[in-house]
Amino acid sequence: MVVCFGISWPLNIRKAWNARTAKGSSVLFYFFIWIGYIFGLGSKAIKWMNGMPTPAYVWFFYTLNTVMVSIGIVIYYRNKILDRQNAAAASEPEA
Repeated sequence: MVVCFGISWPLNIRKAWNARTAKGSSVLFYFFIWIGYIFGLGSKAIKWMNGMPTPAYVWFFYTLNTVMVSIGIVIYYRNKILDRQNAAAASEPEA
């Protein structure tokens, strides 16, 4: 699951960057996924503290996915700004 999501996030990031709009995106969705990865990392940390080691690749993919979702959140807010700028430019009267 984590690997498949890891493949999907770069595609999502590229699509959101190129779209230059936040329409059709949900920041709530991003935050719930982000929290899930944070809890997943926390779970691995608790297991590690209790002497149950987690393979390094698991840590790597959870961390990588968390970073990619964070990038998606930043792009969402960038696109919201672009949406506001485009709306303001469209409502200005032409000279």
